Amino acid sequence: MGLVLGIESSCDETAAALVDGDRRIIAQRIASQDDAHRPYGGVVPEIAARAHSERLTPLIAATLADAGLALRDVDAVAATAGPGLIGGVMVGLVTAKALAMAADKPLIAINHLEGHALSPRLADPTLRFPYLLLLVSGGHCQILRVDGVGRYRRLATTIDDALGEAFDKTAKILGLGFPGGPAVERIAATGDAAKLKLPRPLLGSAEPHFSFAGLKSAVLRAHDANIHAPADIAASFQQAAIDCVIDRTHRALADADGVMALVVAGGVAANRSVRAALEALAAQHGLPFVAPPLALCTDNAAMIAWAGIERLALPGFVPDPLDLAARPRWPLDPAAAPVRGAGVKA
Repeated sequence: MGLVLGIESSCDETAAALVDGDRRIIAQRIASQDDAHRPYGGVVPEIAARAHSERLTPLIAATLADAGLALRDVDAVAATAGPGLIGGVMVGLVTAKALAMAADKPLIAINHLEGHALSPRLADPTLRFPYLLLLVSGGHCQILRVDGVGRYRRLATTIDDALGEAFDKTAKILGLGFPGGPAVERIAATGDAAKLKLPRPLLGSAEPHFSFAGLKSAVLRAHDANIHAPADIAASFQQAAIDCVIDRTHRALADADGVMALVVAGGVAANRSVRAALEALAAQHGLPFVAPPLALCTDNAAMIAWAGIERLALPGFVPDPLDLAARPRWPLDPAAAPVRGAGVKA
């Protein structure tokens, strides 16, 4: 099935990887921008784009050198073409176009969300279509039925904030630093989740969607009251978020007949408490639970290369044109009905 060079630059991770059709990650390099963004408590798009432009070319060269390969040895170049911070996406896509043209290799433009959606199949060769996917990250919170490569049906999305965004904002409120999600998880392990009674938005609702804005606001009010320890606020927030995720996913499973597994992907999938709760839910429904290794949960180029492998194997594969434009928004299910309040986020 070939060897694909993957490039990822949609947010604040500059990454390159070589993956083959036997699910082997031949080489991978990731340059984090955490130190550059930490003073601002979040990702600054202009800083991210500049860092990608400075780091990407030498990072790709180093990845090829790690594998003892040259660009001529790859069968295709895959790059994130959206969605994401448009400056960073453009850096990665333009670089991929130049490499593909110079080496006369096919260009494969990958939807970043599809990279996450297919990443569990890179780690688990037994995972078969169709499966129910909970995609949870800093910018996205969706439940999708995955029927095959390029075949996605959105069952639920957030009507306001993504779950990862709520984790990051909670970290910022509590002064835990950046990146926020891992910081909240660490301090929550030392707190008492029963200390605060926080809201569970849309819990038990007949509509399938998520909402985390009210929970985030409740965290801010609890912090400003100066009564509760940060660890207890973090633990209470995390448990409330998990309760919402389990309730919403349980509801979606009722509309997902015939799925072979419950799968989680995206940055929040690295949270061990979230994973444990979802694993218990899958067992309750008699389904296997699949989650990628922690290294494949956050943004990485191996998942982009693997998505390229999956697309390269499709019957009638056609490379993407070199004049393809980068996309700041790119839904996996363009036919999904609009959701109240969600606007372009949906």
